[in-house]
This record gives sequence, structure tokens and C-alpha cells, in this order.
Amino acid sequence: MVEYGVSRLRRKSLWVYHFNSGGCNGCDIEFVASLTPRYDIERLGIQLVPSPRHADVLVVTGPVTTQSAQSLRTIYDQMPEPRLVVALGTCACSGGIFSNCYNVVGGAEKVIPVNIKIPGCPVRPGMFLKALARLYGVETDGER
Repeated sequence: MVEYGVSRLRRKSLWVYHFNSGGCNGCDIEFVASLTPRYDIERLGIQLVPSPRHADVLVVTGPVTTQSAQSLRTIYDQMPEPRLVVALGTCACSGGIFSNCYNVVGGAEKVIPVNIKIPGCPVRPGMFLKALARLYGVETDGER
């Protein structure tokens, strides 16, 4: 099903919704940097949208806490099919350094299915750009 979803998403521009599930904001800062003119993910037609109801891709940063787990599930359920989830950063992939904390559930995959994991602390904007370009089938060096 994921391959079918990816092929359908390639027909149009990707719309991305960002959710911070309780991290240190390091990956959030790098994600926002991917929107700046230096990396410019909009050159691939990718846009940040304010509502999960319009999004094709959900980008999750930070470890999932007990307080944010239900919100993350609700946001995922509001997204139309086909949908992709990107875990951006080590914390979103596995819980990272916060994985043994009393209020941390773990990575995003503990709550919702994750299609793409991009580890790093923090993830450089070029790595996020490279992952989305591969999704499109476009080769890029990712870094500038």
C-alpha cells in the first residue's frame, strides 16, 4: 500500500504538516531551516500547510510523550489517504536520549505507522530535502 500511496503522491506537489511531539526543538529549527531560501523545499513543490486535513506528509519531531500521544493519533487520523509519516530526528525515530523518561512513550512508530525515518541529532535540512527528493524520484546531493 505504501508504494501505491507514493506513486499517487508523485502526481502532485507534496503538502507537509509538522508536529512537535515534545522534543528539545533542535530538529524543529532545522526543519524550519529547510523552508528558508538556502535549502528551499518549495523548489520541489513542497509546501507547509496549517491543517492536517490538507496534508500528504506528516513530519514528526521529538519523542512522543504521554500528553502528546493522543494528539498525534488524532492528527494522523485527520489526514486524507494516501498519507506518509516522516520521523525526523533520533527522538522521533526511537525516543532518543529521552526514551527512558517516565513520561515518554517512545518514537512516533509506537503511536502511528512511520514510513520514513531520518535519524540525527539534529537532522540537517539537507537530509530532509534528500529524503523527500528520493520520494519524488529525483536525485539530489541534499547539501549546499
